Amino acid sequence: MHSHNEHTHSHTHEVKNIKAAFFLNFFFSLVEIVGGIFTNSVSILSDAIHDMGDSISLGMAWYFQKISTKKSDTKYTYGYKRFSVMGALITSIVLIVGSVIILSEAIPRLFHPQETQAKGMFLLAILGIIINGAALFQLKKGDSLNEKVVSLHFLEDVLGWAAVLIGATVIYFWKIYIIDPILSIAIALFVLRNVYKNVREISRIILQGTPHSIETENLKSEILKIDENIQSIHDFHLWTVDGNYNVLTIHLVLKEKRNLEQLSALKDKIRQTLNEKEVEHATIEFETPNEECCFENCCE
Repeated sequence: MHSHNEHTHSHTHEVKNIKAAFFLNFFFSLVEIVGGIFTNSVSILSDAIHDMGDSISLGMAWYFQKISTKKSDTKYTYGYKRFSVMGALITSIVLIVGSVIILSEAIPRLFHPQETQAKGMFLLAILGIIINGAALFQLKKGDSLNEKVVSLHFLEDVLGWAAVLIGATVIYFWKIYIIDPILSIAIALFVLRNVYKNVREISRIILQGTPHSIETENLKSEILKIDENIQSIHDFHLWTVDGNYNVLTIHLVLKEKRNLEQLSALKDKIRQTLNEKEVEHATIEFETPNEECCFENCCE
């Protein structure tokens, strides 16, 4: 069972993680600009511009994640949790644009390789792996969709700088300059594949699809087992607000009438079962066998 305090602590931790990621990324963008000028490397300067754009998206992700911790009000009765999903969507868009830019620059270099400063690339690559690796390690502890998308950004950077490290080594010893665009294209395609997965998950949340972690038919079976007086289930709607906080509305038909005290006790039992199944918010309505229900999928 997930308590309110646990969720509050989790959201606070997520905000801190993304805040740290923002400052790390912004700092390293400045380092890249200086390093790109020092090494006379256009590719590193291009990456610096790309990372500066990512810093903007990370700042927005941090802002949206912070907003998502706000409690419900008259404007957003389910709270602001879904704002973190909006942050994840914006970050995904930036990653897509960044990957397309990388591909547009790398593909022409397959046919016209450019000379780069191997020593400067090597040093920046080591620094890039350390800084982005630290941010990735911190974000991998989180479980929000926003953190997952932001961690994907840092995974992209770690792999990118690992490729730069390998490329710098190959260029330094063998002068094979084409290795740089080949590695860049491979990484960009890898990132696009993972962004596609995240965008699918974001779309599922926005369109109020059922959570991946919950099997609806099994959940219905568990509810029917709670009390022998439960005859059937209908008007069953299960969705997730932000990928973690799951919501259910349900109508239960009872074989026999019960008083309010008995119904209250039954609700408590049902909610306890639902909490164990990762459903944090449930609205339960009881009906008699002959009662007419004309909500969606109920009318004959």
